[in-house]
Amino acid sequence: MLAFVAAWKIKGTPVKLYKNLILVGCSALALAGCGSDDIASPGTGGNVTITNTTTPTTPTTPVDTSVKAASGCPTIADPQGLKDDGTITGPTGTWRVCTLPARINKSITLSKIPGLLYQMAGRVDVGTDGGFTKTVADTNVTLTIEPGVIVYGGTGVSWLAVNRGNKISAVGTATRPIVFTSRDNVLGLNTETSQGQWGGVVLMGRARITDCGSGSTTANTCERPTEGSADPANYGGIDDTDNSGQMSYVQIRYSGYVLGADKELQSLTTEGVGSGTKLDHIMSYNSSDDGAEFFGGNVNMKYYVSVGADDDSFDADTGLTGNFQYGLLIQRAGAGDALMEIDSNGNETQNPRQTLKISNFTGIQAQVTSNNEANDLASILIRGNADVTLANSVIFTPNNECLRLNGSGTTPATLTARSVALSCNATKYLGSGTYNAAATATAFGTGANNNNDSLVSTLASVFINGANELAVAVFDVTGLGSFFTATTHIGAVNDSNDTWTAGWTCNSGAANFGSTSTACTSLPTT
Repeated sequence: MLAFVAAWKIKGTPVKLYKNLILVGCSALALAGCGSDDIASPGTGGNVTITNTTTPTTPTTPVDTSVKAASGCPTIADPQGLKDDGTITGPTGTWRVCTLPARINKSITLSKIPGLLYQMAGRVDVGTDGGFTKTVADTNVTLTIEPGVIVYGGTGVSWLAVNRGNKISAVGTATRPIVFTSRDNVLGLNTETSQGQWGGVVLMGRARITDCGSGSTTANTCERPTEGSADPANYGGIDDTDNSGQMSYVQIRYSGYVLGADKELQSLTTEGVGSGTKLDHIMSYNSSDDGAEFFGGNVNMKYYVSVGADDDSFDADTGLTGNFQYGLLIQRAGAGDALMEIDSNGNETQNPRQTLKISNFTGIQAQVTSNNEANDLASILIRGNADVTLANSVIFTPNNECLRLNGSGTTPATLTARSVALSCNATKYLGSGTYNAAATATAFGTGANNNNDSLVSTLASVFINGANELAVAVFDVTGLGSFFTATTHIGAVNDSNDTWTAGWTCNSGAANFGSTSTACTSLPTT
C-alpha cells in the first residue's frame, strides 16, 4: 500500500484529494481480493435481481393479400349454367374460372363474388337476333353485370354479341368499374404495347343505318353484318329509339383480335344502336383497332376515354346521328392513326346523312411522329356524307397535321367549329377530293368563333387544361340540344379538381388518372 501511495506524486494536489485517492485505492484492492462467494448485498440474501423494463417484440406474420379462388361457380337462371373451369393464377392471386355459355337464352346476372372471374371461351351471344323489326318472337334476354365484375376473353375469337331485341346492363361505379379484358391480362403477361388479345363488346340494334349489306335505305330495309363475324350478326332497322341497354363505368382492355381478313373488332362497337341505349363512363385501353366505332344508329354518349388505340381513337360511319360530350383521346408513342375518323364515304346520297355533335373533347398525339395503318394523314379526318359540329375542344398534335377534309359527292362533308383550339405542325390543314388545304382552313375559321389553330399548349399531366386552354372563351353547347350540359371550359378536363376520369379508369405509361385508378396491366382485386 505504501508503494501505491508513493507512486502518486502529483504536483500541487491538495492533501484532501490524496486521502480520497487512498480510500478509493484501498476499496479497489479489497474487491480484487474477494472471490465470487464473498460478494454480499445486505437484505438480498446474496442474490442480485435485475429487472428488464423492455417489452419483448412479438414477431408479425406477413398478411397474405393475394386473391383466393372462390369455392365454386354461382347458379344462373339460364339452364345451361356456368361451367366451372377450375382456377387460373396470376400476379394478383388465384381465381375461380366460370365460363359463360355460348348463347345466353334467359336473362342472367353475373354477380360480383370475391375470387371469381367470368370467361368467354369464344363468341358469346346475348339472346338470339330478333330481326329487322320488333316482334313477339324476340328473346328479350338481358345480361346484367354487377359492379366490380371481371369478364375475360379466354381465346382470341372471344367476343360479346348483344343481338337485336336483347340488352346488356353493365353498370359499374366510380370505385368498382366492370372490366372486360384478356386472359394474358389475368396471367400478368401484358406490357405497355400489348393489344388485340380478344374481340370486344358489340351492341346490335334496330336504328337506321347506311352502307347496306342487304336491302336499301330508300326502301327502309337496310341491314349490315358485323365486320369479321363468321356467322350472321346483323344490325339495322327503322327504330331510332331502340334500346340495347346500358353500359356505365366500364373498362374494355386489349381488344381488337382479327376475326376475318382485315376485319378487327374494337373495344366497343355500336351497330344501329338507338337513342334508348345509355352509354357513359366507358374506357378503351390498347385496342388493336379503334377505341370505339359507331356504325349508324342514334347514339348519345358522355365521358369516354380512349388510351392507346392502334387505329382511330373515335370512329363514326354509316349514317350515325350522334351526340358526344366529354371525351379524352390519348394515343401512345408510335401508335395510332387518327384521333377521329368520321365518314360514310361513297354513299353521300343515302339517308340518314351522318350528323355528329361533339363537345369537350381533348385529343392528344404528343409522341406520334408519323402516320401508320390507314393513313388518315391528319389527327381529324372528316369525309363523305358527314356533317360535324365540333365545339369546346382541344387538339394537341405537335408533330402532325390537325385537320383533313375530303370532298366527295354532290354534298361533301362539312365542319362547324366553335371554341376549338389546335396545336399542330406547320402544315396544320390537308384537303382531298374537291377540298384543298385552303378550303379546310376556311371551314375551320381560325380567329372567328373563338377558334385558334396556333394555341401554345399548356396542358398539364398530359390532359389537364392549363392557363392557355382555360383562357379560351366557351361556346354555349346547350343550343345544340338537350343532351348537352352547360360547361365553363373547353377540353375534357378543366383542372386538377375535375376528377371525372379518376377511379374507374386504369393507369398506364400513356396516361395516369391518379392513385384511385389501378394499373392496366393488373386486375382490380376488390
